Amino acid sequence: MRGSLHDVDGFIIDLDGTVYRGKEIIEGVPETVALLKEAGKRVLFLSNRGNISRKMCYDKLCGMGLAVAEEEIMLSSTATARYLQQNNPGCQAWVLGEQGLKDELIAGGIALAAKPEEADWLVITLHETLTYHDLNQAFRAVRSGARIIATNADKTFPGDGGDCIDVAGMIGAIVASTGKEADVVIGKPSRFMAETALQELGLPADRCIVIGDSLESDIGLGKQAGMKTALVWSGSTKKGTAIPEERRPDWIWDSINDLRALL
Repeated sequence: MRGSLHDVDGFIIDLDGTVYRGKEIIEGVPETVALLKEAGKRVLFLSNRGNISRKMCYDKLCGMGLAVAEEEIMLSSTATARYLQQNNPGCQAWVLGEQGLKDELIAGGIALAAKPEEADWLVITLHETLTYHDLNQAFRAVRSGARIIATNADKTFPGDGGDCIDVAGMIGAIVASTGKEADVVIGKPSRFMAETALQELGLPADRCIVIGDSLESDIGLGKQAGMKTALVWSGSTKKGTAIPEERRPDWIWDSINDLRALL
């Protein structure tokens, strides 16, 4: 493991399992984030959450006592809207997901199709109130020619009562029924998500660290992009998990609060 974090200016911090678990903030996180900002560090909360908008996330974090600006939050829903705007301006989207994703797409200049058959893209995210009708409408969008873009492809996320099924389950239902694979997956560990984060921070990769609880999503993103990495035991990856050499982080901490001793 490396020594100090003195040469790190940008802190890219995961949310689920790193900042909070379900509806509860992890003890000490607000104080740790405040310390980073007092030290002049730049902070970006980078999450694969695609079923909520930045405004919803901002309200949740503020309600937990975390001092954060909306501009310091980058969700996979936000990044998905940016990707579509940059690569297919003027497109129409059909959403397999909840209102938060719809709000974020609209805020990003993406039009929502009136009918699934009119969509250029089916956008898939976590859908915690999923019904058969929702699945069937998404099925019809793809059968009518819509390409598939997913906010992320995580299999699980840490909820209030333990691990919960994530976006991979929604993708699987559409892929299995249509025979069409997802054309684009936006969230961590994708290169697009890494590039978007670095653009937001305005820093080179070697001056940044990714902190998160997922070996695949968080550590994978950091390794791929040339950033430093820190794994925390406070979320989905449990102590004792075998870590393959290609995913071995620079630091392993019980929680993000352990970084205070390294500043």
